[in-house]
Amino acid sequence: MSYKGIDKIFFGIICALVIGGAIMFTSSSLGILAKNESKFYGVIFNQFVFGLLGGCVAMFFTIKIPYKFWRTYSLYFFISSILLTALVFVPHVGFQHGGARRWINIFGLSFQPVEFLKIGFILYFAAWLSWVKSKISDWRFSVLPLVVLLGIIAAVLLKQPDTKSLILMASTSIVMLFVSGMPWKYILAVLVISLVGFGGLIMVKPYLLERVKTFMDPNYDPSGSSYQLQQSLIAIGSGGVTGRGIGQSIQKFNYLPEPQGDSIFAVIGEYKNSTISQSHKGTLSLLS
Repeated sequence: MSYKGIDKIFFGIICALVIGGAIMFTSSSLGILAKNESKFYGVIFNQFVFGLLGGCVAMFFTIKIPYKFWRTYSLYFFISSILLTALVFVPHVGFQHGGARRWINIFGLSFQPVEFLKIGFILYFAAWLSWVKSKISDWRFSVLPLVVLLGIIAAVLLKQPDTKSLILMASTSIVMLFVSGMPWKYILAVLVISLVGFGGLIMVKPYLLERVKTFMDPNYDPSGSSYQLQQSLIAIGSGGVTGRGIGQSIQKFNYLPEPQGDSIFAVIGEYKNSTISQSHKGTLSLLS
């Protein structure tokens, strides 16, 4: 196989992100080790074998596939990802964790199918925008299809519930419309529709209202809806400018929920820049 067509700079950035992410994930997962050793080794095994190694194998094969293949079969990928995500509601296949039913277990392997839905949606919507081309200025070929697609996705995700993934895909689609050359008046219309839709969700989903209140006032409910935010701020604040050092964060052990997942940014913020700051100190000591 020839790798002449690969953008070396882009490939290098991907490698750096993967390596850095693996180090950060391992450090953040030490909070699990302090509580449950067997769970820690299970998480590490799944992430490195199925995630890191499996991802590298998948990348090796997918870089051989021409992009036109994804455009041709994008609809099938999107439909398959919708059906896969809907499996979370099937008894003995989907299961609940952290108050939401977002996981499925197939042959002993647990994962969130919404991650496949994100890819399937982007592939299909990109293929659709590529097909309509000059018709992008016609709302019947741009805004209307997007509303239909997001409506289908919302029907599956809001039941779980998984509002953040829906908002992420909606935001991504608006950016895609902008890049494709859609007139500003339609983009603003989509933004207004999205804000109105989000406002409606807040009215019917009490937990969303709690999150909005927490966003507006981090001290709204320190022991309840604001707990994770409060502990994250403590973690980042305790790290300061130089950080505690990789593996030295404290909040991940007893305070931050899901330190290897939802709270990983706070863990990184607690030990951030320590290596850089220490190297700077060493350089200054040599110069002095």
